[in-house]
Amino acid sequence: MSAQAKAATFVEALPWIARYTGRTVVVKYGGHAMDDPAAAAAFAQDVVLLRYVGLRPVVVHGGGPQITAHLDRLGVESVFDGGRRVTTADTMQVVRMVLVGQVNRDVVGLLNAHGPFAVGMSGEDANLFTATQLDPALGYVGEVTAVDTGAIKALVDDGRIPVVATVAKGADGDLYNVNADTAAAALAVALDAAKVVFLTDVEGLYRDYPSRDDVISQITALDLEALLPSLSEGMVPKMEACLRAVRGGVPRAHVLDGRVPHALLLEVFTDDGVGTMVTP
Repeated sequence: MSAQAKAATFVEALPWIARYTGRTVVVKYGGHAMDDPAAAAAFAQDVVLLRYVGLRPVVVHGGGPQITAHLDRLGVESVFDGGRRVTTADTMQVVRMVLVGQVNRDVVGLLNAHGPFAVGMSGEDANLFTATQLDPALGYVGEVTAVDTGAIKALVDDGRIPVVATVAKGADGDLYNVNADTAAAALAVALDAAKVVFLTDVEGLYRDYPSRDDVISQITALDLEALLPSLSEGMVPKMEACLRAVRGGVPRAHVLDGRVPHALLLEVFTDDGVGTMVTP
């Protein structure tokens, strides 16, 4: 890239930096998007760059593939229903161990390679998330019913980047596995975020799935709701999370391919953006 082209890139980013500086952006980092080391490194650079130019990023991460891999090593079959993991009491302990003890530490390490910003926590910490059982057939799978943003806001006000593992306690004292997409949406609403970005392993919402020739670049909440019954099982929680976010007051929700290096920067700081944007 020539010097002039580099300068043009910075100029294009200027109005977007001005628009979002001082605002919270919630980034959901998906388990499948973590598989490529180069993409993971680019993700970490992007998030820290957001922090350096004045945005207030908060990361919420999943870890489905890592949980499945650990259960496989234990000889435990993974069962899914409607895109959500059926979670027994024993499986819940594995979920907690992998998300909080392994994946969370890995993401914190990636970010802190670029500055002392990332602080790991789970939905249990400071009662960040309170959950209730979503469906008895799913076992210990929870739906977020309350968000206490005190600890998150204190960290962000101190210039830190919270990194949240989506395990939560219920009012009943039980521990719940919370879908990271829905947790990110609930947190974005509670934080009055300027946008929530879901990094996953698809380019966005396909117009005619399973064909991948046409990605919907922008869609309203009403049109998305009409499409939900026709979506693939894995996309339903993500798009339901987008709906929850924008209907809760978040102006924009985005689904991007986290395997594409610097997809987050392309979305936040370019005129065209990438992936699918959901608006109220």
